[in-house]
Amino acid sequence: MATAKKAAKKPAAKKPAAKKPAAKKPAAKKAAVKKAPAKKAAAKKPAAKKPAAKRKPNAAFMKAMTPSAVLAAVIGSAPAPRTEVTKKIWEYIKKNKLQDATNKRNINADDKLKAVFGGKKTVSMFEMTKLVSNHLK
Repeated sequence: MATAKKAAKKPAAKKPAAKKPAAKKPAAKKAAVKKAPAKKAAAKKPAAKKPAAKRKPNAAFMKAMTPSAVLAAVIGSAPAPRTEVTKKIWEYIKKNKLQDATNKRNINADDKLKAVFGGKKTVSMFEMTKLVSNHLK
């Protein structure tokens, strides 16, 4: 009978041992879930440390420049900063529909703009600022 008791105890001992690993698996998942938010919080901290600095305008761009007579026919004769001159030229281009339909980077000059662009019929928008700067004093 002593062997019958030992035999009965051994299978009983194996069953609870099988349940313990099953209990550990959900605990491991919970630990993994807890670690993920900790990593996200650590990633947010460096982004929060950088203060937003205001941009200061460059003094050279804000200096009022006098347009030449040719350029004054397009934008007016009042002195204006380079930024405003460019804005006024773009207003003129859009108002008269001088932007190329197929390639929006190109400007098809009319008679007034041809004089500003040095006689060129078509000018890219990047080249335009270079040519306009020749007419500012």
